[in-house]
Amino acid sequence: MKQPFPFTAIVGQDDLKLSLLVAAVDPSVGGVLAFGDRGTGKSTTVRALASLLPSMKLVKGCRFNCDPEAPAEFCEECRAKEKAGSLKSQTAPVPVVDLPLGTTEDRIVGALDIERALLHGEKHFEPGLLARAHRGFLYIDEANLLEDHLVDLLLDVAASGENVVEREGLSLRHAARLVLIGSGNPEEGELRPQLLDRFGLSVEVRTPEDLKTRIEIVRRRDAYERDPESFLAKWKRKQGQQRSALVKARGRLASVTVSDKVMEACARLCIAVGSDGLRGELTLIRAGRALAALEGAKSVTKDHLKRLAPLALSHRLRRDPLDDSGSSVRIERAVAETL
Repeated sequence: MKQPFPFTAIVGQDDLKLSLLVAAVDPSVGGVLAFGDRGTGKSTTVRALASLLPSMKLVKGCRFNCDPEAPAEFCEECRAKEKAGSLKSQTAPVPVVDLPLGTTEDRIVGALDIERALLHGEKHFEPGLLARAHRGFLYIDEANLLEDHLVDLLLDVAASGENVVEREGLSLRHAARLVLIGSGNPEEGELRPQLLDRFGLSVEVRTPEDLKTRIEIVRRRDAYERDPESFLAKWKRKQGQQRSALVKARGRLASVTVSDKVMEACARLCIAVGSDGLRGELTLIRAGRALAALEGAKSVTKDHLKRLAPLALSHRLRRDPLDDSGSSVRIERAVAETL
């Protein structure tokens, strides 16, 4: 199986890369949505994140990626192992799971293993994509084309952090804390407002117009396709450095402070742009803390808010019939006035 394109080798896409790193440092930011032109590397960038993430600890043999250091969230199988004193741990890559277009509800939430039921007469639960993505990332390509009932299902899980299955005589629940990452082309349809609001950060991805940038993108992609092993070896050192920076940022996150002055500036900015609800402030503060941790800063500054405001607020603006300027222009104007 061919390894993904190296994250550090991606040319441009600065906002998308920053958003993904912020979400990787602090999953409570709420996920990332990347909308834009076809063929701009949205999927490549998201899948490249998988090769960058450090390994995580999980209970050996667990089908639900249970954390051995969080017994309160154990599935039934892990609870039984703990009681019997046979619980062991292992390390594994952080999952980045694809949710294919046209997938069924059973495939997402899990279902009864029909073959085992018919052959052995046993009720056995076959975990779905939500179980595989627990403590990792669930990637929804063409998120705007997702069926409504699946959108509702994902909203429930994203809000509760738990997958509840009640069907075919089965009654089961397991933890499903995951980061949603979506991508799509706005020309093919808009995203439902309820799902849009669940994404912490939103990025508009455009086709690069700079000649040198386009040439370098094609050159690197061609080199990767022709000889993946050599290309990956060339970028191994930078990948290691970025992974190390990510691990250190996670360790620093809890110690990063947010002053009352910065908190007030954040609230003023959200009021100025007219963002719906309070998720804008929460996302901006959490993202600011993650960015500060990535950069080794001890506290969140107004500069962090300025850089993250378009990503955290652009998809939360109320439509103003008297203002036909785009969301990015409105945010820039509000940042200039308040920060």
